[in-house]
Amino acid sequence: MTASETAEAGTLTFERVFGSPGLNGSSPRATKLSPDGRYLTLLRNREDDKDRYDLWGYDRESGEWTMLVDSEKLSSGRELSEDEKMQRERARVGNLKGIITYQWSADGKSVLVPLDGDLYLARLDGTVTRLTDTEESELNPKLSELGEYVSFVRDRQLWVGKVGEEAEPITPKEGGTVRWGEAEFVAQEEIGRSTGFWWSPNDTRIAVERADEAPVGIVTRAAIGATGTKVYDQRYPAAGTANADVRLFLMDPDGSGRVEVDLGEERDIYLARVDWSPDSKTVYIQRQNRSQTVLDMLKVDPTTGESEVLFTEKAAVADYWINLSDNYKFLDDGSLIWWSERDGFGHLYRFNDGDWTQLTKGDWVVTSLVGVDEESGRITFSGTKDGALEKHVYALDLDDPSNVTRLTDAGYTYSAKMDEAGKTLLLARSSPNQPPQSYVADSDGKHLTWIEENALNADHPYAPYLASHLMPEFGTVAADDGTPLHWMMIKPEMEAGKQYPVFIYHYGGPGPQIVDNGWEGALPQAIVDKGYIYFVLDNRGSANRGVKFEQPLYRAMGDVEVRDQKVGAEFLKSLDYVDPDKLAIYGWSYGGYMTLKRLQADPGLYAAGISGAPVTRWELYDTHYTERYMGTPQDDADAYAKSAAIEDSVKISDPMLLIHGMADDNVVFENSSELIATMQGANVPFDMMLYPGYTHKVAGEKISPHMWNAIFGFLEDNGVTPPE
Repeated sequence: MTASETAEAGTLTFERVFGSPGLNGSSPRATKLSPDGRYLTLLRNREDDKDRYDLWGYDRESGEWTMLVDSEKLSSGRELSEDEKMQRERARVGNLKGIITYQWSADGKSVLVPLDGDLYLARLDGTVTRLTDTEESELNPKLSELGEYVSFVRDRQLWVGKVGEEAEPITPKEGGTVRWGEAEFVAQEEIGRSTGFWWSPNDTRIAVERADEAPVGIVTRAAIGATGTKVYDQRYPAAGTANADVRLFLMDPDGSGRVEVDLGEERDIYLARVDWSPDSKTVYIQRQNRSQTVLDMLKVDPTTGESEVLFTEKAAVADYWINLSDNYKFLDDGSLIWWSERDGFGHLYRFNDGDWTQLTKGDWVVTSLVGVDEESGRITFSGTKDGALEKHVYALDLDDPSNVTRLTDAGYTYSAKMDEAGKTLLLARSSPNQPPQSYVADSDGKHLTWIEENALNADHPYAPYLASHLMPEFGTVAADDGTPLHWMMIKPEMEAGKQYPVFIYHYGGPGPQIVDNGWEGALPQAIVDKGYIYFVLDNRGSANRGVKFEQPLYRAMGDVEVRDQKVGAEFLKSLDYVDPDKLAIYGWSYGGYMTLKRLQADPGLYAAGISGAPVTRWELYDTHYTERYMGTPQDDADAYAKSAAIEDSVKISDPMLLIHGMADDNVVFENSSELIATMQGANVPFDMMLYPGYTHKVAGEKISPHMWNAIFGFLEDNGVTPPE
């Protein structure tokens, strides 16, 4: 059956799911307002290539859209440097093409655009000026806060120059293992900090990180490609080993006046966040201890580098960690809006002259500080006040924080951003029967104009499949301690008296919430079109349910989350329309690890398991992530031994498919190669699909359908099939 015939029949193939145009409709990225609020800019993907993005601008006065930068016309085709490729992997945008980021100038007249490793300045009249033309990539480009300077990292130095003039390096060229102005590996991968330099608001000083990777152990990583293998000696800070030596310096835009910041006597710490006060008179630094149980806010003099502890945040309870956040803002009056889990749930507080005031409270969480209107004293945030399955946007007044107003409509789950003044909202929303929409709203949530309406009309790419679109069902099951666990299920059109196989998707690890009232995308619908029930469950450890819900993972990975997922499987087996002998489980990364642990813990419970890019021994994974939940191997060897998936892999008796990208630099391929050797050495049968040249994200318009066809071919080969 051809692609047009399957579309006409309303049956989704994996080829169409991952083809262009994307079935979710247009997927704009990086939506921003100009400093004066007149223009709206975003990155929009192409109909004929859903992974290529161009820069578009919308004039809110004329109501007209204009392509500001055509990435194909401007592209040099130059290959990105290895450092930029790795940064893109850290940001999970390694598969995207064209423009992936940009920045408005302070005067609102132009936009800084990186493309193919070089920098361009795009003006609103459509003219584009090339700022750099070098073989090396310009990493982390940024205009200074007032827009006078352009800055970037090149060849492990920070370069600065006035806009339109040649940039010069302002940090020493030390080479070797030293990088200036770049975030170290764990900062990019785990801490949520992608940059290593920060301009003061008045453009007079820059805070610059110096990271020396010499203490970090070397992992010889073989990036196995289709026609050859490249070997990298990668500095990879595995759990229990040394991190990079990170220091912070303050200097003028020409590199003069350089002083080192006093980060304290203890060097084995994490530089979590760096911020300037609005008046440029203070640098605020969040310093996290190695075990991630204490966070100090340092107050630093930008001329001398001298520091003092402003306040200290500690883990909410024993046997817990501090979740880092970007949900904070320093205000012009010297106070601070701050997110903390100190009462057991993530809430907002105000710190003013040494005193704390709790602004939000209850058995729900604030998921994001969206904006602050300092003029009116109004705070806008997103959270789960109306239930864990829908994120909404709310507002409160600092004078009366108990009065919380919801700004968004029920039936959707939302994300939001605001302009710097906290007066205009950029809202994105979706629901089970509405792919992502975005629009501009005022501070009360009133709709002003669509950014992307994405209406499911006859012209929408998903239109041919609407007739067979099936809505999810939601419910809860009780964990072994009575904790309610949310699940979501999509069922195919079923015939009475027949039983159906279940495709169970899991992640399982700390962080992501999988079950919510948002758009699931076309992939689950394609799985359901094949005659499978699609099922997901959020086990303990997932986000947005509070400290008590996350804490059971502490030094016990591969235990409580496996038990919780088993509860979900037993619930499925109790349903008369489920074939109890045909439960298939699938997960990637931590989810791949979960597949291994579930097959090992409960032989015979599952008909088959697919393990994608799994961590198999936590000693192989990085410091900041692993030690947050597991401590170090030196401190708790028993916890590491119990959590490992290698030794018990010889007990796997159910059909298993292992998938891994052979150039993975995150969950390095050694995780799978050790597993492969162990199972082969014990004569344990399993299936395998490896992808040469692919990193942690095995994805692409051709590769993705290949992988998913391989998964369902594996299930068919093992009899996990729909009823006749």
